[in-house]
Amino acid sequence: MEHIEVNIEEEQQSERIDKVIASVDPGWSRSQVQNWVKDGNITVNGKQIKTNYKVSAGDVVSITVPDPTPLDVIPEEMDLDIVYEDHDVLVVNKPRGMVVHPASGNYTGTLVNGLMAHCKDLSGINGVLRPGIVHRIDKDTTGLLMVAKNDMAHESLVNQLKAKTTKRKYKAIVHGVMPHDRGTIDAPIGRDKSDRQKMTVTDENSRDAVTHFNVLERFDGYTLVECQLETGRTHQIRVHMKYIGFPLAGDPKYGPKKTLDINGQALHAGVLGFQHPRRDTYMEFEAPLPQDMEDLLDKLRRKMG
Repeated sequence: MEHIEVNIEEEQQSERIDKVIASVDPGWSRSQVQNWVKDGNITVNGKQIKTNYKVSAGDVVSITVPDPTPLDVIPEEMDLDIVYEDHDVLVVNKPRGMVVHPASGNYTGTLVNGLMAHCKDLSGINGVLRPGIVHRIDKDTTGLLMVAKNDMAHESLVNQLKAKTTKRKYKAIVHGVMPHDRGTIDAPIGRDKSDRQKMTVTDENSRDAVTHFNVLERFDGYTLVECQLETGRTHQIRVHMKYIGFPLAGDPKYGPKKTLDINGQALHAGVLGFQHPRRDTYMEFEAPLPQDMEDLLDKLRRKMG
């Protein structure tokens, strides 16, 4: 079980508890939060509350997130692009369109389904629905993910993520011609109050988020950038690049409707580095850009003459 505390701000005064808490995590629904309240998993200032409770500024909300309900994840044979594998860790290059782990309404065809068929010894720390999953990338983002094959490896990799010692570099095609060769975006990310399916830069119920970027190539109306994550918030690069005025090409959630012809955001997790959990040696992996992004870059280069 995971324990989380949320401090209620002035702006949230008199909002219902289920609305406030559902905005903390993209995977939580209001009905789910209401069930947690009924089960006593949510308290305010140390006391049990009802589902219609309205928060007050200064309230301290304690949330005990229950482990996922046991569910049989069906192993599915898939042609996974395994970049590296040993007894402790596995590195996989995820294709565009593949969801990382099962979730409501999406229990098959995920990376976890494929991993379950590929190997039987995945870490169980993240619960039945996310065996071995240490971090994730969005459905339509391509690239490298590290997977833990036992609990020792899982704890080590999670601790490295928390300590910000892993290396995670992405390449992205963004709208606009960026004038600066490099920069750092240090802006907290939280739930978008007007659309709970989106994240946004905000000071309300947010978490620190830092993205470093440098320009690799400029085109007519677009820029190829490399982004290095210091933190790993939901949709971080997509939100941060939009925030500074250079949204990702093809991004259906945060980008303009008129964009490049690609099925999802032009974002690729190309470099992944970490200390091996058992050998304590640094390992780094690189995955080439997917063909659809290479094709887009070729078109942009030709257009430049």
